[in-house]
Amino acid sequence: MASGFVGRGVCMMSNSWRDKQHPNLINFIATFLAANSYRLNFLSVSPDFIFNNGGTSVAFIFETNWDTEKEAAVFSRYGMELGCPTFVPVCDPEMGFEKIVKIAHARGVCKQQDIITTMRNERAQAVQCMDAFLRVLTSIPGIDSHDANALAQAIGSIEAIAKASKEFILENTDLSTEKAERILRFFRDPQYYLSPKIN
Repeated sequence: MASGFVGRGVCMMSNSWRDKQHPNLINFIATFLAANSYRLNFLSVSPDFIFNNGGTSVAFIFETNWDTEKEAAVFSRYGMELGCPTFVPVCDPEMGFEKIVKIAHARGVCKQQDIITTMRNERAQAVQCMDAFLRVLTSIPGIDSHDANALAQAIGSIEAIAKASKEFILENTDLSTEKAERILRFFRDPQYYLSPKIN
């Protein structure tokens, strides 16, 4: 019965929708969800189903007894228009529910991929920023990567280091007095930071 994907999400079913359905359909839904690692909750929710997958929620209206004469009532129930949102006709309720789960799962996977991509991009930017940070600080004569990392951890940004006092640098890092003075001169003395450096 499992459809080949792992949900690990939550399905919230409307109490009022459940009460109008045949018990066999409710049993099928509960079994299908359990087989696909979904937790099923019964709540007083306005749509018939709400799925939460990967941090995104998708709501569904599930009409199991379609009647063309009550079509307008179904769509006006939620202020919808035909085709907006997507309308998916199916042959039987079990197939319809499987489609609902697949749609909810696909939306969750897309959301998770977006989050993973965003995290990768943020990590790449952080690495680039740290590289630039190290290049600036190690361009100060006598300041090596260890010193730059100590300043990063204790003080933070280049701007904060440029404004820090010698006493603050000495109290919060293991840098020598000579190195602290070089940092101050580098950021505050134009004759020092504009003159050519020979490492």
